[in-house]
Amino acid sequence: QVQLVESGGGLVQAGDSLRLSCAASGGTLSSYFAGWFRRAPGKEREFVAAVHWSGGSTYYGNSVKGRFTVSRDNAKNTMYLQMNSLEPEDTAVYYCAAGRLVTSGYTYWGQGTQVTVSL
Repeated sequence: QVQLVESGGGLVQAGDSLRLSCAASGGTLSSYFAGWFRRAPGKEREFVAAVHWSGGSTYYGNSVKGRFTVSRDNAKNTMYLQMNSLEPEDTAVYYCAAGRLVTSGYTYWGQGTQVTVSL
């Protein structure tokens, strides 16, 4: 059973940067997409970014394009989300996940980490 554990969330100011990490264990993810999602209070879950665990293209939600970068380190079995130029609208609980498709069909989920961006 694959387990995903996020870390790196916190409280930052607008314009700051933050890097989230997601450590995977318990199985191989080479055939999965490594994805990041977020859920803000009162809103639907939103796709943020994804990259295939074996490499290749990266994918981003429109609201984070140009500011966020998704990556993975196969040797460490860890995925990352580098978030730059953070805005208050980025405040949400961020989840990492592993799935078969870019924006849907995610099977494994982390517990979530809170990111709060203040003015």
